[in-house]
Amino acid sequence: MRAAVNYDKQKIEGNFLQRTWKIAVRYWPMFLEGLGMTLGLAFVTVLGGTLIGTAFALIKLSKNRFIQLLSSAYVEAIRGTPLLLQLWLFVSIFAAINSDIPMLVSVIVALIINSSAYVAEIIRGGILSVDKGQWEAAKSLGMSNQHMMVKIIFPQAIKSILPSLGNEFIMMVKETSLASSFYIGELMSVNNIVKTATYFSLEPLTIAAIIYLIVTYSLSKLVKYMERRMRVSD
Repeated sequence: MRAAVNYDKQKIEGNFLQRTWKIAVRYWPMFLEGLGMTLGLAFVTVLGGTLIGTAFALIKLSKNRFIQLLSSAYVEAIRGTPLLLQLWLFVSIFAAINSDIPMLVSVIVALIINSSAYVAEIIRGGILSVDKGQWEAAKSLGMSNQHMMVKIIFPQAIKSILPSLGNEFIMMVKETSLASSFYIGELMSVNNIVKTATYFSLEPLTIAAIIYLIVTYSLSKLVKYMERRMRVSD
């Protein structure tokens, strides 16, 4: 390993921009693979978080005071503690249960739990944004709560929920960088590997930063486009 590192050190020469370009060209497959892992983690996280968050949002809207309190306690506990702490907590718990459980599984579960607390508030806010007249009209027609939610409330709430979920996805693309503490192969883990292989720190970080910026900027533009389309449809 030392010989390989020295070899890279001799080959990657020049000023900062030249070194950054050479490292990007040499290690682009690794950065591309890391980006794929980052986007995959974010997608699975938001998807799982949406499923769990929807359940907690509906619980918080129920008339049962006890389960309302339980749901609120869950959301506040997750939102009130750092994601990095949650990652370490779930990794430690899963390791204590069974040391053969892959680290990636522990990280994904922690990310989903974290996202679900934020998505729960997004969905609850979207549901409550629907005009009260729609609720009253549905009830006057004799609809059950389940039928009302599926046919009347959710189709209207989705217009305010989807852009917020898009922003949550963008946030998770950045938040997955904390998973580099466990070297699961996302973009910041690749940065650490390249830094070790080349003895350069700033250059790999610059490449990772540019990739994050391009991806998040593109996604934010897509979310804004989606918001405009939904406003037009209204």
